[in-house]
Amino acid sequence: MANLPKGSKKLLNAWAFYDWANSVYTLTIASSIFPIFYSALFISEIKNVHAFGIDFKSTALITFVTAFTFLVVAFTSPILSGIADYVGNKKNFMRFFCYVGGLGCIGLYWFSLDHIYLSILFYFMGLIGYWGSLVFYNSYLPDIAFEEQQDRISAKGFSMGYFGSVILLLINLGMVMSQENGEAKMQMMRYSFVTVGVWWILFSQYSFYYLPKGASKGHKVTRKVIFNGLRELQQVWKQLKSNLILKRYLNAFFVFSMAVQTIMLIAVYFGEEEIEWGSDDAKTFGLIISILVIQIVAVGGAVLTSRASAKFGNIKTLIAINFIWMALCIYAYFIISPIQFYIAAFCVGFVMGGIQSLARSTYSKLLPQTEDTTSFFSFYDVAEKIGIVIGMGIFASIDQFTGSMRNAILFLFIFFLIGIILLFRVPRKKED
Repeated sequence: MANLPKGSKKLLNAWAFYDWANSVYTLTIASSIFPIFYSALFISEIKNVHAFGIDFKSTALITFVTAFTFLVVAFTSPILSGIADYVGNKKNFMRFFCYVGGLGCIGLYWFSLDHIYLSILFYFMGLIGYWGSLVFYNSYLPDIAFEEQQDRISAKGFSMGYFGSVILLLINLGMVMSQENGEAKMQMMRYSFVTVGVWWILFSQYSFYYLPKGASKGHKVTRKVIFNGLRELQQVWKQLKSNLILKRYLNAFFVFSMAVQTIMLIAVYFGEEEIEWGSDDAKTFGLIISILVIQIVAVGGAVLTSRASAKFGNIKTLIAINFIWMALCIYAYFIISPIQFYIAAFCVGFVMGGIQSLARSTYSKLLPQTEDTTSFFSFYDVAEKIGIVIGMGIFASIDQFTGSMRNAILFLFIFFLIGIILLFRVPRKKED
């Protein structure tokens, strides 16, 4: 393990490289090939699955499972971050979740409706591994980068993630499209899940080598420290009461992130169900191309957003991006053809990377002077996860009871509107 000073180029690059390692999960599993694979398991006329004693609409089931996973992450992450802070070794926790997620992706090779509970467990492992590791990954940002470096390195991390995930997706796309019949294509999709798990675990080793372990405090975990994280969140909450800027920013972030993450998690399911592709092959190819468009455009979007924030300020830039998201919700309600979906994908890509990287770096810059960054980022992550649970829960409920994802995605318009209003209420600080 190397011992590099804060702000060093090699340390910053090693931190950003974890985005290269883990972003293949969000692209292949969360956003493209797994949603296509999952939808293909169902007969075109029958989109229901029986689980937990209930007949679910297929898209509603996976959305509810996703929401439940985020609920677990929201409640466990502060406990784990509290233990990590007490022991002084958050890298081990980040590594643990990385391995759980990677193994969960590999386990998706055996996903089937005949073994739905085991299949959901593997899906759960991948999702909780990804988001669980991000709790500790994000908390490293103020530890490894000075304030003036944080916008740039945060955007670089997302950009590296987009590049890396696109490379693997192109390989996976070649694997799938090289096959002639549907069964062979499905088998290649299963192999792609394995490649994601191997890629994630393998490339994360570079980050784990250079990231600091954290000051070892020589403490042992006892029953008393299990809930340290929750107590720390209480302390953060108390500090927020006297920090108006950070408190109002978190209120806004909670609302607009709820909508952004929901759209990102259901985009391909929406495209698979609501767009008239013409044939199954055209659908598979079109959906993957759409995701590639999102990823490629997102790289430029993250860079342009970083530059815009430097010129106009973080809050003003976030407000502008939320206006674009709001317009996209209205547009998505009416789209039917593949070309309309491609246009939506281009626009989503432009604002997706920007809002993620800028939201993270804005929060980091607004933090008070403290060494306890893990607790503050744990609070940030809990707010994000609870928001996702609410957003996904509302989306799944509207989808389940109205039978249309269009109605659900139009409803997200409200969250972006509220987010904009709340961002206008954030007091200005320095360039923000």
